[in-house]
Amino acid sequence: QVQLVESGGGLVQAGGSLRLSCAASGISLSVYAVGWYRQAPGKQRELVATMRSSGNTNYPDSVKGRFTISRDNAKNTVFLQMNSLKPEDTAVYYCKVGFAYTDYWGQGTQVTVSS
Repeated sequence: QVQLVESGGGLVQAGGSLRLSCAASGISLSVYAVGWYRQAPGKQRELVATMRSSGNTNYPDSVKGRFTISRDNAKNTVFLQMNSLKPEDTAVYYCKVGFAYTDYWGQGTQVTVSS
């Protein structure tokens, strides 16, 4: 059974940093592409970072240079380092992995950035 558990969210002032974690069980995150997404109230869920099994990463312009996705294969965990946070980064953040034609999502972790 595939399970993803996010942690690390919280309340931070604008300009601050947070590091989110996505710990997996039932699947090896080093083998499949992993994505971090976020969803703000009243908005669609949007992709903020991806990492392929090769280690290649991609970011949308809105977070490029501020967010960094990384992976610890030994811990089977993916991280999202978020720096220079802005109030518009406030959202619930989710990790996702696709496996056997199924997308698996974590439960999400709330990030709130105060101005």
